[in-house]
Amino acid sequence: MKFIIGKKIEMTSVFGHSGRMIAATRIKVNPNFVSQIKTKEKEGYEAVQLAFDKNKKIKKPQKGHLGKIGSYGVLKEFRVDKSSDFKVGQEVNASIFETGEIVNIMGFSKGKGFQGVVKRHGFKGAPATHGTKDQLRMPGSIGPTGPAHVFKGTRMPGRMGHDQVTVRNLEIIKVNKKSNEIFVKGAVPGPRHQILKIVATGNKNEKNASDFDSPTEANKGQEETNDKKKDNKAENKSTSTKASTNKKEEKTKEKPQKDSKEKKEK
Repeated sequence: MKFIIGKKIEMTSVFGHSGRMIAATRIKVNPNFVSQIKTKEKEGYEAVQLAFDKNKKIKKPQKGHLGKIGSYGVLKEFRVDKSSDFKVGQEVNASIFETGEIVNIMGFSKGKGFQGVVKRHGFKGAPATHGTKDQLRMPGSIGPTGPAHVFKGTRMPGRMGHDQVTVRNLEIIKVNKKSNEIFVKGAVPGPRHQILKIVATGNKNEKNASDFDSPTEANKGQEETNDKKKDNKAENKSTSTKASTNKKEEKTKEKPQKDSKEKKEK
């Protein structure tokens, strides 16, 4: 099972080998470290806790919990089938993923603050004419006075956004192992610098993987032939330029000889 903690950087465009452009999200996945392993004997379930995002300003209990791993500000837990496959201090980085893999990404949506019923629930609002005054975006009646209380679930104004959202079946388009970045097709919940949990489903899209993956042996062979053709064209150009320069030099040499002959005849 593959999983990692990442940070949303921005949305960008990625071009495949065929020239196809896809909107993608760039996610920074700096090396994660296993900070705790939970077992059925102790905690009652199998899970692995990862540490992410180095931060010196953490509390002493957290420093004691992390121990020799270091000071990290983000700790996330992932359920696994066998926690015995992991060790405390083990590193998890972007190299575990491949292009074409399908992942589920969990984060928190953008917070929009306290909003009214029109924006929060999509209410139509009151008519703008025929005596309406200061009631255009009001919620209206919320029920009779008989029960003497507000029913649970009544749609009313309140805080909107910043909810936990999981976007499923997103495809990894590109993996940059040097900079520890992965590019995911489509949008991801949350604003920039949002902490994300990334879990692989075990499925893979082979069609797009061939388009966005690093060049295969066949592609490399084609690239080599293209390079040879380019070299041959460059050589032909150089030889043609040399030949033209030689012809010009010969013409310039012939001209003074003709002039000297004409002077002698005169």
